[in-house]
Amino acid sequence: MKTKINRYKKEVILIGITLLVGLSLGWLFFHNSGSDKNETHSHEEQTEQEIIWTCSMHPQIKQDKPGQCPICAMDLVPIASLSSDDEQESPDELQMSESALQLANVQTTIVSKGVPEKSISLLGKVKPDERNVSELTARFGGRIEKLFVNYTGQDVVKGQKLATIYSPELITAQKELFEAIRFKDTNPTYYKAAVSKLKLWDLTDVQINNIIENSESQIYFDVLSPITGTVTQRHVAHGDYVKEGAVLFEVIDLSKVWIMFEAYESDLPWIKKGDHIEFTIQSLPGNSYDSKVTYIDPFIDADSRIARVRVELPNSKRELKPEMFANGVLHSQIAKNTNELLIPKSAILWTGKRAVVYVKVPDRETPSFLYREITLGPEAGNFYVVEDGLSEGEEIATNGVFRIDAAAQLAGKPSMMNPEDDKTLHGSMWQGQLE
Repeated sequence: MKTKINRYKKEVILIGITLLVGLSLGWLFFHNSGSDKNETHSHEEQTEQEIIWTCSMHPQIKQDKPGQCPICAMDLVPIASLSSDDEQESPDELQMSESALQLANVQTTIVSKGVPEKSISLLGKVKPDERNVSELTARFGGRIEKLFVNYTGQDVVKGQKLATIYSPELITAQKELFEAIRFKDTNPTYYKAAVSKLKLWDLTDVQINNIIENSESQIYFDVLSPITGTVTQRHVAHGDYVKEGAVLFEVIDLSKVWIMFEAYESDLPWIKKGDHIEFTIQSLPGNSYDSKVTYIDPFIDADSRIARVRVELPNSKRELKPEMFANGVLHSQIAKNTNELLIPKSAILWTGKRAVVYVKVPDRETPSFLYREITLGPEAGNFYVVEDGLSEGEEIATNGVFRIDAAAQLAGKPSMMNPEDDKTLHGSMWQGQLE
């Protein structure tokens, strides 16, 4: 009986030891397996957290898992996580994937210096040289007895008779001259005054000497042309009575003419005296002309916002007639031998008084752009001179700029329509839509 009890105790102890060993082995096995699974799961979660999914057309959409864009329903594409080495240094940076750049056709260029060049197209008209315009007025009252100019456009030479006037006032002045001649030696002042009176009435020295030599009064007096030119206006006819100061004729010398071009206010910074203007005349096809700028109007027309730019041209053959139209091109030399910072027009977004560009951030695995306001100088053809806001060597977007700005606006970052960093409103709006 005692032997059976001892054997039972041994069996119980053996079974207990076996159970303990089995439990120990099972704990070790299952514990290590669970740890491996947890480590694997943690690694997978970490890997998934390093992937951010975005839309190629709407880079403001960012998700931590694949899917479709809530705006256009396109499949999302993966981009590098912001927690990677490409971490943004500025919260205002706008990241765009390579596929988004290609779809938006974004192109960039390096800001560099160059010589500004500008060609200005100008419209103008042929005008008479105002220094060669002579307007004849009646220096004394009288009646037109003879008229030697019968029509406007008639060519005359200097000293040619234009009309003959009968004037009682001149007859009286001649009598005063004869009286002064008698006292010429004793009262020379009186004689000089009588002669000066006739000169002030536009009588020439030859006419006065003829009166003195003949010692008799002339009844008729000739109106002579003061210059060689063309009669452009005739205000009297045969038999008209004229008063002192009345306009008789206008004579213009057209051997030299002006071409008056109209320059817009924005073109004036590029125009200076001495610049060459190449132009053609519509009425004279096949002929081209070249002349220098001799005058720039100091005033801007309040209505048309233009200033006149003048060149002078010989016209010995009288081919150029007043009021003919001219088309000219001025190649500006104002920036010659200068080196200015230039950017293409396509890189600029205008917002009223502000000029905006997007600068590409260097050393980024994922392309990033920053909004920047700049100060522009004058226009230079397809370029603008940059006064402030950019440095040589920086890279800016020159194509697809508006799409970059639209993405920045939707992402709540500074943009053309939202210069302030008002990200709260936009961020909450899109967050609400995504949720």
